[in-house]
Amino acid sequence: MTKNLKIHHKTTASDVAKRAGVSKWTVSRAFIPGASVSDRAREKVLAAAGELGYRPNLLARSLSKKKTQIIGVVLDELKNPHSMMLLDEVTRQIQARSNMALVLNITPGENYHAVLSMADQLQVDGILFLATILTEELIAIARDMHHIPLVQVGRNNDTDEIDVVNNDGFHAGGEIAQLLLAQGYQRFGYMKGPDTSSGHLQRMDGYQARLQQAGSRIDVVLNAGHYDHKNGYRAMAEYLQSGAGLVDAIFCENDVLALGAIQALRQHGRQGQVGIVGFDNIDEAATDGWQLTTWNQGIERLINEALNRLIDNISAPEGDWREGEICIRQSHLKSK
Repeated sequence: MTKNLKIHHKTTASDVAKRAGVSKWTVSRAFIPGASVSDRAREKVLAAAGELGYRPNLLARSLSKKKTQIIGVVLDELKNPHSMMLLDEVTRQIQARSNMALVLNITPGENYHAVLSMADQLQVDGILFLATILTEELIAIARDMHHIPLVQVGRNNDTDEIDVVNNDGFHAGGEIAQLLLAQGYQRFGYMKGPDTSSGHLQRMDGYQARLQQAGSRIDVVLNAGHYDHKNGYRAMAEYLQSGAGLVDAIFCENDVLALGAIQALRQHGRQGQVGIVGFDNIDEAATDGWQLTTWNQGIERLINEALNRLIDNISAPEGDWREGEICIRQSHLKSK
């Protein structure tokens, strides 16, 4: 037995206009706050729209204004909890500004050009770059899309063509070094993620500068390769197995590396023998099982400043978005 298929007709502005007894243009104006239309006409339009289940086509309207109200959000390292924190915050703030987020994943191995070309074809109003590495290829693509404003959040770059919103990483690194020096530690390590210029973050530079002021130095640099828990574990485990003398403390470039390092210390019977500090203040850092001392970047302020620049063309170069704060817990302390 063949069932008759019901064909759904999508309600248009013309349908609403006919039901309300007004012009199609009156229907369009009725859905625009502040547009010139009488209260009576607006009430008739809204009533007819409700009866017919009509919703205005915001994309078509925005294209007619040459603004789509779509912000491209470029991310990688999506297994990193900090990336998820950023995504949650940025989508919340974009939506609060009556815009939409188009999430673009550029995890290594993806076709950067194809992904960003999609953003170009959808005519996004701007791109928020939250990824960990801004490669030469991505910079070249950004230059080709010069008509689309781009703001990078969370790290610096080597070009003056791309706007940057970032914490004062040099200051943060110095504050962390000072905390560890205050414990009386003598030997210090640093664990980095992707092997990029330290200037992109400045955390390592600030850490090293403050240690040198106190007559110390970075004695060991561990390269994890990626911001991944297992990579932090592996880098620390290899160091412990190398037979090299232990440093007193290690500043890890982000929290997932720090958690991996702590796990390696525990599983190799070295828990409490090395102080560990992270960076980002992910949710897991504050749990009883970790109690990770870390740096809180204040991502709400960073994202707000970035969106002010992208959407409103307003910037506060010396605003409090540059400031973060240290979250002192227990992981930086060695066992007595």
